[in-house]
Amino acid sequence: MVTVLGEFVLPGGGAAWTGTLVDALATVGYQDRNARQVLTRLRDDGRIDSRRQGRRTRWHLTEEGRALLEAGAERIYRFGRRAERWDGRWLLVQCPVPEVMRRERRLLQTRLSFEGFGFLSPTVAISPYCELEETANRVLTELGLAELAVVMAGRTGSLSPDRTILERAWDLDELDDAYRDFVERFEAVEPVGAEDRFAELVRLVHAWRRFPFRDPEVPTELLPADWAGHRAHDLFEDRRARLAPEAATFFKELEAANGG
Repeated sequence: MVTVLGEFVLPGGGAAWTGTLVDALATVGYQDRNARQVLTRLRDDGRIDSRRQGRRTRWHLTEEGRALLEAGAERIYRFGRRAERWDGRWLLVQCPVPEVMRRERRLLQTRLSFEGFGFLSPTVAISPYCELEETANRVLTELGLAELAVVMAGRTGSLSPDRTILERAWDLDELDDAYRDFVERFEAVEPVGAEDRFAELVRLVHAWRRFPFRDPEVPTELLPADWAGHRAHDLFEDRRARLAPEAATFFKELEAANGG
């Protein structure tokens, strides 16, 4: 549902009928009852709210929901386009969060992971991109953790070379396997018809949106020559460009059929 909201509702004005969203999820196998439960959970989380219009219900993105989707879209579609050159420096964020702030600690790990950070330990995050300092500072400030944190940039020493740091913070073998699975899953599929193209785009974006949480976009010089992430990124860009126009038209037709 989050994928549908981000791909179609957000750029389409920020609202959709219940029937539209239920029908959209039906294309990827969700039953009516399950789709409605998802809408209720998103409402309870503050991402969307419902407004009655006669006998029908229209769902609107909240300010928080819109902000989260916009940030997610920016991250997802910027992902995979980092500059090839790396200056050899790492950005390190150390933040020992006390036990009474467990929620903030979890949010810090989630948000930094989404921005491409890996973790050397539960309290030490790291990124090969020092330009993320402003992002890290903003996250720490918004969570009320700035006074507990240390943010610094530097190079590795002889005891811990770059490759060692990389392998401690991320499981690159598992990530490479995930990229290969993505390519195998989507490379040979050629959906026919607007509904199938819509469903395939939802599956494609839903599968791809997991990678920004897992992949730090490692500088090319640190990656193996046959890194599957490059091929997966090119496939995602190509397939989304080919599927998006007809998928958007299909969603608009669902809106018209469910209430205009």
